[in-house]
Amino acid sequence: MTSTQSAGPSSISDVVPAQRRILRVLVATQVLSGAGLAAGVTVGALLAQDMLGTTSLAGLPSALFTAGSALAAVAVGRISQARGRRPGLATGYLTGAIGSAGVITAAVLDNSVLLFLALFVYGAGTATNLQARYAGADLADPAHRARAVSTVLVATTLGGVVGPNLASPTGDLAHGLGIPRLAGPFLLAGAAYALAALVLAVWLRPDPLLLARTLDRQRATATDETQRAASTAERRRPGVVLGALIMVLSQVVMVAIMTMTPVHMHDHGHGTAASGLVIAIHVGAMYLPSPLTGRLVDRYGRIPVAAGSGVTLLAAGILAAAAPGDSVALLALALALLGIGWNLGLISGTAIITDAVPLAARARTQGLVDVSIAIAGTTGGLASGIIVHAASYPVLALTGGILALAVLPAIAASASSR
Repeated sequence: MTSTQSAGPSSISDVVPAQRRILRVLVATQVLSGAGLAAGVTVGALLAQDMLGTTSLAGLPSALFTAGSALAAVAVGRISQARGRRPGLATGYLTGAIGSAGVITAAVLDNSVLLFLALFVYGAGTATNLQARYAGADLADPAHRARAVSTVLVATTLGGVVGPNLASPTGDLAHGLGIPRLAGPFLLAGAAYALAALVLAVWLRPDPLLLARTLDRQRATATDETQRAASTAERRRPGVVLGALIMVLSQVVMVAIMTMTPVHMHDHGHGTAASGLVIAIHVGAMYLPSPLTGRLVDRYGRIPVAAGSGVTLLAAGILAAAAPGDSVALLALALALLGIGWNLGLISGTAIITDAVPLAARARTQGLVDVSIAIAGTTGGLASGIIVHAASYPVLALTGGILALAVLPAIAASASSR
């Protein structure tokens, strides 16, 4: 590993082509992993509802694979910290592929216990998809860090939009193979995650995190280490807490509303094609605005964009609550706003975290932050089914939108403490 790094770029000017090559590889893997992520999201709740015969536990699949993503975030972060981004990300995607195969097996056997276990493992793909954004920022210039993050995220759009719209064709394919139709999208998810792992293992060279550490050690010789450490310690903690809180709130609101939207549509007579279209629009809105968001964050600052996230999520919740159940257009618009709000929160929060954490602890800290994001998703997924069963989908959507506004006092408190 040392020899690989010593053979790589050793100056700032050499980093530019290396960063471009790394971003190209990450873009390719995000296209694949986006398909895997969105395919499972589209039918996970419906598959559980079909196997269990109740709506109250329809949010459990989302809770399980987000809980699995929490464990995977720790593992991917620790592997990346010790060995670099390449083995960490490749391991995460391969684990997601194994989980997809488990879901298919559970559907064939009609085994709900195996389904829940497999969904937990499948969550590794979700965690890895998010962790890849950090790899895009490792070598980026601080002034363009949010744009680098956004380049990786936007690549998920293609796979994320295509994946849900393949729910019906992959269902037909699964039926032809003797597999339940609702498990069909997991055929796509397994293949996509496995290919993403292969692309990373073969082509993510040089490893961005290991190279960034090498360059950081070289720069350290020209600066006062004591002064650098004091400056880092002063801004690290509040930056980490604020960035994590912004992303946690965005995640819990997004997951809760998104999870129950296909179920809500199904209860109003819509098929998988219609719910797949709405989820595709939602996933596209989660990632497609990334280049613009990245520029906004780099130009106007992390905090204004984070505040915009809370306001946008509130608008999404209000619209989703007010939309008639038979209106695909209004639900699609609400889910689009939900995706945009999440995007604003994720990119601004990621930039805050990356700014605040030194390279020596970056991957491990980022992994732990993503654990809190995954736990938030688990909470949102679990609560969503319970709230809809006890009250209604509009109550869930409105509650989520109001919760998103909690980001505003958090930002104000952080600003006053500096």
